[in-house]
Formats: sequence, structure tokens, C-alpha cells
Amino acid sequence: MIGNAKLLYVDLSSKTIRTEELPAEIYRKYPGGSALGMYLLFHNIRPGTDPLSPENPLIFSVSPLTGIPISGQSRMCVTTKSPLTGTAGDSQVGGYIPAQLKANGYDAVIFTGKAETPVYLYIDKDNVELRDASHLWGKITGDVERQIEKDLGTDKIECSIIGPAGEKGVLFANIMHRRSRANGRNGTGAVMGSKNLKGLVVKRQSPVRPADPEGVKKLTLNVKERMQANPTIIDTWENGSAGCVDAHDAEGFLPSFNWNSGVLEGAEKIYGSTMRETILTGRETCFACAVRCKREVTIPGRVDPYYGGPEYETIATFGSYCGCNNLDDICEANQYCNMYGLDTISCGATIAWAMDCYENGILTKEDTDGLELRFGNSSIYPELLRKIAYREEGIGALLSLGSARAAKIVGKGAEDLVVATKNQEWPAHMVQFKPNLAINYAVNNFGADHQSSEHDPALMAPEDDQNWIWPNMLASFEKCDAYGVLDENKAKFAYETQKYYSMLDTLCLCQFVWGPAWQLYGPQDLVDYCKYGIGWETSIEEHQEIGERRLTMMRMFNVREGFGRKDDTVPKKAFLPIPSGPNEGVHITKEDFEKALDAYYDIAGWDRETAAPKPETVKRLGLEWIYELD
Repeated sequence: MIGNAKLLYVDLSSKTIRTEELPAEIYRKYPGGSALGMYLLFHNIRPGTDPLSPENPLIFSVSPLTGIPISGQSRMCVTTKSPLTGTAGDSQVGGYIPAQLKANGYDAVIFTGKAETPVYLYIDKDNVELRDASHLWGKITGDVERQIEKDLGTDKIECSIIGPAGEKGVLFANIMHRRSRANGRNGTGAVMGSKNLKGLVVKRQSPVRPADPEGVKKLTLNVKERMQANPTIIDTWENGSAGCVDAHDAEGFLPSFNWNSGVLEGAEKIYGSTMRETILTGRETCFACAVRCKREVTIPGRVDPYYGGPEYETIATFGSYCGCNNLDDICEANQYCNMYGLDTISCGATIAWAMDCYENGILTKEDTDGLELRFGNSSIYPELLRKIAYREEGIGALLSLGSARAAKIVGKGAEDLVVATKNQEWPAHMVQFKPNLAINYAVNNFGADHQSSEHDPALMAPEDDQNWIWPNMLASFEKCDAYGVLDENKAKFAYETQKYYSMLDTLCLCQFVWGPAWQLYGPQDLVDYCKYGIGWETSIEEHQEIGERRLTMMRMFNVREGFGRKDDTVPKKAFLPIPSGPNEGVHITKEDFEKALDAYYDIAGWDRETAAPKPETVKRLGLEWIYELD
């Protein structure tokens, strides 16, 4: 369905299911994904709701473009109130279930309430039913998928499911799809578990038919040539995101030892290229995507390709963060996280924080159940991950809260070692190298996230790089050195690219393919894709406004929940100079950060003191209705 969004409401408490169509004018303003998710969240939650209560809705949403065959379109957003951050929660996943949810005729599924006993939702077009999942409760993700296929008598299904971590309420539990794709951040899996909801299962259907099939075909005809002309896309095809390990290590900005260093001795052992040359056994992709960035690795007796392979963030958080250069141990940790349903970023970063505490005498063996949490001791991963996933009393229960909350319990200086914003652990990109991310991590509405704005190296691209950055953005900021520079120009760069990333999360488009820098498809391609795919005449300006509206909605939600400038912060370690390596001494200052933050608020139309959108900004974006809600 293109003109109107078909919504599927599932009340788990009453076991009632109903559908509703969103008016076309609303759908055009909030066209799927994260913006539609926020629109529905506002209309289905009251201020101050406990994220793990039945009253917190859990919303799965796609977009008008989802399932129309072209690279980078099969993504799905999960929106809720996050138990990890307390903010609006937002998490994206790729794969095949986004396209299949759309092929079944639905743009969003809204879960409310709590089931008396474990259930999963099964969708086969108009046949929608809640099925018993008692026999699936407690099982790891791969076993659940196999059992559901057996129960239904077919493997022609796609699943989004939780593992034991979600059932137990780990605050960074995720929702897994095909064992290696995750709605990874913000603890969406914990919300799902709190509802006794084990999974969302959809029957495979014929693909969505575009409004103009020949027009869409034109956009895909030269994809091979586009890829060959784009070194960044080629590297993504060859190494996946794991290739970032090689690049960051070469620059001396590979966050190591819980951000105490940018250098890890023996880092070449965990390079993406090393993984490709040694244990890579397959490349996976999302529906209709030519880039094939997903990895499958095999380590006989230890790691099964059924659970995929680690991406950059996982290699960094379980590798350099923890002082580990053992690729086999990292891959095994990735597998356990995918089996249990744990966000690898928050999980690995929380373990790194615990190791830092152990090295500094803040935690002892008595606190860690006898485990020696020293940097580099990756042999403890299997046991520690089990303890975390099942929230076992002791170190497992403590770390299941995430590093920020755990630090408040531990005390003794543990909070100074935390690398998180709004209680969400930082991804593996050092802000001394990419200062724009200091602003992005601070202001991002659902905690630190590396996929919410473009990264600073885009400002350093050579003049002849045709895949550099969208020309319409050039008037907003200037090229400059990334290292250590944090100023108004970087604030503009953060906001303008953040708007576009926000739009991509609304239209459910992959940032590797459609992003504002080094993209496979550019701005006019997106306008054409909307025309050929769904019959919408759009403009670049409309797309950017969609992104700005979604950002503002999320900020308004957070303000309503009591968040403000006091929460738009970065940890103490962000201001430490790089201690060694090729860029020793590079740093940003607290003063520069605060000035850039002021500039960001001014550019966004938010109040400097409260960090709330100004009335004129709210009016311009047509969001006054939010003030009228209870």
C-alpha cells in the first residue's frame, strides 16, 4: 500500500488485533520508519511511563519505499521508550523482514499491554494471530528460529525475536533477525521481553510492486559501475564495516583500553582484512542489495557461520576496548551476543569499563565472581556473557544494567571511567579524531550513536572525490581538518548531516548506500526513487524537512520526560589528549565543546538554556499538536 499507511494494533493484554489506515496527509508528513514511530509513540504513551511496564508501546515500522527492489531499502525501525536511556528509543535493522512486513501489507505493528504467557505474533497478510511461545521461552535465538519453522511447517518466514537477555530484562538487550541482524541499541529487546513477546514472524510474500517498475529498473541498471567507481563502497563489499579497524589503527584512533589509548599492540590481528583473509566464509546481504556488507565467519568447533560475523563496532568493543587482539575470541563473543540477544556495543563497552575498574582496584575478584577482568583477558568472555545475559547474581546482574548505572552502584570513582551519554555506551569512534561526533553523541536524542550524523573525515575528502558529499549541503559548512577541530563549522556539519541521517531513518534507507557522503545513490536518485517507486513528487528540501521534523519530535519527547541541556554531555575521557601513536596529543577542549553546543542549538532552533525546541521551530514544522496531548 502506497498512499496510506496500514497500521496493525496488537493489544497483548486483551489479545485483540485491529487494523487502521493513516490518512494520506499524515503519512506524507511522517512517512514511515522513525518519524511514523514517533508519531505513534506520542499517541500511545503518557508522560513518565515506566519503559518496562505494559503501558510502554513497542512499535515496528517500515516506509513507503520499503521492499521496492533497489540497494539499501530493506530496513525497519523499532520505536519505544528506552529502558536504558529513559528517552525516546530508536533502533534500526536491515535484512529481509522489513521488505516482507511491507509485502504483507503493513507499514507498522504497534504492540501494547502484556501477554499473560509468552506469545509470538504471526502475520500472513490478513491472517494475523497470536501464537503460544511457552516452548520457545528461554531458548537462544537460533534455536527459536528453527523451532518456529518446524512448528509452522515451512522455512518461508522471516523473524524478529528476542533471546534470554530480553526475557531477563538486560537493559541493552536487542531484537535479533536472522541471528546476525539486530535492532541493537536502546534496550528494545528488554521492552519486548517485558511484554512476554518472544517474536514477530511474517510469512514471505511476493515483492512489493513499484508504481513505475521501468523507472526503478533504470536506477538499478548501472549499480555495478557505481560500485566500481566508489572505493568506499568497494571496501565495504570486501571487508564489511570491519575494514574500519584497519583505517582507525593506521591513524592511531582505535579506541583501546576503555578509551585510555588510541593504539592497540597487535591490532593487525583483528583487522577486517585479516578476517577476510583467514576466517571469512561468506558474505550476506539485505533484500535486493548489491553491496553485501554482512560477514559470515567459521572457526571449527567455536564459531558457526549461522550466527554471522562481527562488524567494526563489535571488533572494537570486544577487541581494542578490552585490550584484546584475539580475533577468534572476538568472533566467539559476537556469536554469544547474537545467541543471547545482547547489543554488542553496550555489552563490550560495559565489559571494558569493568576491566578498567578492575585494573584500578575499584572492582576486585570478590566483586567479579572470581573472574580476572584484566585488559586482554578475553578468555572470560563466554562465562561473563552468560552471567550478563541471564542476569546472574553478582557481576552478571551488575553489568546487565550498563556501565553508567553500574558505576553509580559501585562508586569509588567508577563513574569517572564511564564512556556513555544518556546512559548509552559510546560507539568506537574517538571524538579527538572526529570532534563533530562529540556534538552528535551529546545531543543525539537516544544516546550516543555513530549513525546519526556524518563523520568528520568527509570534510577532508580531496576536491576530485566525486563521491564526497551532497552538493546541496556545501553552502552550510566548509572543508576542514578533522583532527582536534571543534567549532561552529563542525556544529553546522553535525546538524545538517544529522537531518539527512534522520530522514534516512524515516524512509528506512541504509546510510551506507544512501548517506550524505561517499554514497552509492545521490540526492536526485532519491527524488527519482520516490517518483518511480511510490509515485510521490518530492524534493531534496522536503526530505531534509522530514529529517528535521523527526529530530524535533524526539527532542520534544525527551523534554517532556525531563531531559535538557544537562543531559547533552560527553564523559571526562572525551577531553583527554591522545596519549601515544601517530596523532599523539590531539584533543578537544571543554570550552570548544560548550561553544559548539551553543552553536548547534542556535542552528537547530532550540533554546540554549533548556535545549528545548523554540516555539517558532515547533510551529514551522507543524508539531503544535504535541503540546495538546495528555
